[in-house]
Amino acid sequence: MSFRQSPVTALWAWVCSFLAIASLLGYGYYLQYVEYLDPCPLCITQRMFYMLIGAVSIIALISYRFARIQQFMAILFSLSAIGGVATAGRQVWLQHLPKDQVPECGLGLQYWLENEPFLNTLSLLFKGDGNCAEVHWRFLGLSIAEWSLAWFVFFVLLGLWLFLRLGREAKQRKLAQT
Repeated sequence: MSFRQSPVTALWAWVCSFLAIASLLGYGYYLQYVEYLDPCPLCITQRMFYMLIGAVSIIALISYRFARIQQFMAILFSLSAIGGVATAGRQVWLQHLPKDQVPECGLGLQYWLENEPFLNTLSLLFKGDGNCAEVHWRFLGLSIAEWSLAWFVFFVLLGLWLFLRLGREAKQRKLAQT
């Protein structure tokens, strides 16, 4: 089933989410390449989830006239954001551990990629290490990981809202056609 007119609210939600993701990633790269704050393994993993959310937003923008695809994109959007919540939540947890309980720093992502099997590297990316517990930047009292967690929670809620709204609109259109 396709929409006769574009769902303007959902369309703007996809556009705004893509722009937010582009801004967040852009600022992350600014911090990395201009301010020389190297991302830890959990930061890199969060970037991957941001990229997934951005890709889903682009696909949703391209296919905004198709109700079922829109609902599926909203589910993928939320699932990607849930992955980000888990990753950012783990980093926030590591940052709030007492110093004596912080895991030791690893050898670094480059070493893992060159010397460890892929699945082991993937596991290490999601677990993080002592580097992930370090806080080098704060804004309004929150670390990068805490801001990231807040954004991911927002994206989960936005994705769920889009899913419910698009489902309701599709049902109303179906009833109107009968």
